[in-house]
Amino acid sequence: MDVLVTGGAGQVGLELQRFAWPDGVHVHAPTRDELDLTRPDAIAAYVGARRWGAIINSAAYTAVDKAESDVAAAWAINALAPAALAHAAAQAGTPIIQVSTDYVFDGSKDGFYTEDDPVAPIGVYGASKEGGEQAVRTANPRHVIVRTAWVVSAHRANFVKTMLRVGADRPVLRVVGDQQGCPTSAADLAAALATIALRAAGDEAAPFGTYHFVNEGGTTWADFAREIFAQAAARGGPAPEVEQITTAEYPTPARRPANSRLSTDKIRDRFGVQPRPWKTALGDILAELMD
Repeated sequence: MDVLVTGGAGQVGLELQRFAWPDGVHVHAPTRDELDLTRPDAIAAYVGARRWGAIINSAAYTAVDKAESDVAAAWAINALAPAALAHAAAQAGTPIIQVSTDYVFDGSKDGFYTEDDPVAPIGVYGASKEGGEQAVRTANPRHVIVRTAWVVSAHRANFVKTMLRVGADRPVLRVVGDQQGCPTSAADLAAALATIALRAAGDEAAPFGTYHFVNEGGTTWADFAREIFAQAAARGGPAPEVEQITTAEYPTPARRPANSRLSTDKIRDRFGVQPRPWKTALGDILAELMD
């Protein structure tokens, strides 16, 4: 079986390529030169050139702040590309798995968001990703949308690597403490996406729809940073003091949801995916980076 993975150079795309797929499953992760996601004709041609078991779209415009002034580019990658991919997949009878985000919510809920909570994005990034969700839903009935949050890994730029880098040079770090979320290992997310893709490819009656996947447990950015340094220090790494600040003290072009904790009950029930605690997943990332 051939599986198409878009966004192969990103954190999730890289982990999808590293994942231990069953024998006989071949992952294809075209480069931007091989598949231009800004061209619907190129997408249709690439998808139509092979019989795919499943398509996993992990490509995204993720520069949240830059998106506020680069609106067309964000919508092109986050909404129009998924629309073209989902349509081409539907034409071929292929299921599509679309990776989405906690930013489709406004963060005003007190508690963990479920898949049935109303979306209300508060910035261009979230709005464009929500547009991508709608495009996939309307273009291909055989779809699974997986919202995630706070993705980290040993690859590319992310919060864990940033903390280790700046923490090595500074005795005190000021980190936002009034935003809540669920850290997510890109490797764990990739494993969940692979489970879903394999089920969707082989089962016409698979439980298609919208799901959440994050590692178990919620935290704040400040407490996430403290845990990073606590585990890093045990490996001989930096251990700066983390000073908690408010969102207002760290202004950014794009607003962030104050609460983006996601419930994973549905993905557990329908696909048997059991997220592990985020602190455990963090330990594996630090082991890869530091050991």
